[in-house]
Amino acid sequence: MSLADVMQVNLRLPTRLMYSGAAKKVFAEAENGAFAMLPNHTDFVTALAASVLVVTDAQGLELFFGIDQGLLIKNGHQVDIAVRRALQGEDLISLNQSIQANFVEVDEEERVARSALSKLEAGIVRRFSDLRKPLT
Repeated sequence: MSLADVMQVNLRLPTRLMYSGAAKKVFAEAENGAFAMLPNHTDFVTALAASVLVVTDAQGLELFFGIDQGLLIKNGHQVDIAVRRALQGEDLISLNQSIQANFVEVDEEERVARSALSKLEAGIVRRFSDLRKPLT
């Protein structure tokens, strides 16, 4: 593998490609701790924790992404990051505000949906048990 000054970074959501571009550095947090990666870093795969992903683009500008759990794959000079949810912020303060507003709201919606699903499952189990009862 040849030495390079930049690597290609792709940040993917389930429904779309959120970011794609050349980068000098990627800073992320894995389940076992934070790390920084340069273009000639060794290839690896890691599970990402919900955290802030910082991508330093080819011009040296830092891009901040609030990410949910995901997966990072580094292969050659290509870095692919797949996450469930992500938001981009201009700076850490605005990113924090966006995360609080969006992720907390989505978490509440998921909690309500899980509660409704549990009630539905309990109803199905009751109906099956009623079917097993003999008719009098």
